[in-house]
Amino acid sequence: MVDIQPKIAFAAAAHSVAEEAKARLEARYPHVSEDQADIIVALGGDGLMLETLHRTIGREVAVYGMNRGSVGFLMNEYREDELFERLITAVRVRLHPLRMVARTVGGALRDGLAINEVSLLRETRQTAKIRIRIDGVVRLPELVCDGVLVATPAGSTAYNLSAHGPIIPVGAGLLALTPISAFRPRHWRGALLPRTATVVFDVLEADKRPVSAVADFTEIRDVAEVIVREDDSVALTLLFDPEHNLEERIIVEQFVP
Repeated sequence: MVDIQPKIAFAAAAHSVAEEAKARLEARYPHVSEDQADIIVALGGDGLMLETLHRTIGREVAVYGMNRGSVGFLMNEYREDELFERLITAVRVRLHPLRMVARTVGGALRDGLAINEVSLLRETRQTAKIRIRIDGVVRLPELVCDGVLVATPAGSTAYNLSAHGPIIPVGAGLLALTPISAFRPRHWRGALLPRTATVVFDVLEADKRPVSAVADFTEIRDVAEVIVREDDSVALTLLFDPEHNLEERIIVEQFVP
């Protein structure tokens, strides 16, 4: 629970528009360092929002974004007036990231957290061959593709949408399983899974057809098996202006011509 006037810190993307906005806001509003803040005001695009959220993992701090970048689906409108009033009335959205555990061809185990998606991608000119298991059941014995991904609702409008996956409302309790340039089965468009599902990708012919696995900023090359599940032990808090809340944005995005 934050105070009536929360302690805020500012973070900016590494470009002049965002950095200049940060300087103006810091001159106007009292602020603290990130490790002392109740709320971090992130100035940039969705990439900065992801970076900031990853930095807050394990801390009780909320992130309020204002768009000073090129893509701002997770960001609020940039305005310098009445910042504290906006923060106090903002709608809180709690997100749980995906946890990826990958076993490489050499047997090493590595993991990573993804707020947007976990994606598997072919490393060479050879298409990938991937078997998909859901909760221990083989649902697709062989997917021949450029790759495949599992997206959270917050990430469903990012890479998932570009790969023609579905947009998912945050409260739907679902994950998107979406192929990337599927060759066989050619007409498989993916699936919607319950948020409790455990997805296992087995890379077939891994030596001949190498595959990398990416969880947001963590890339693991030459994987043989990748396990993906939501990690409900980790919670992240985003803040949105009431008129621009995330649920509304997801609905609006589905009607963009």
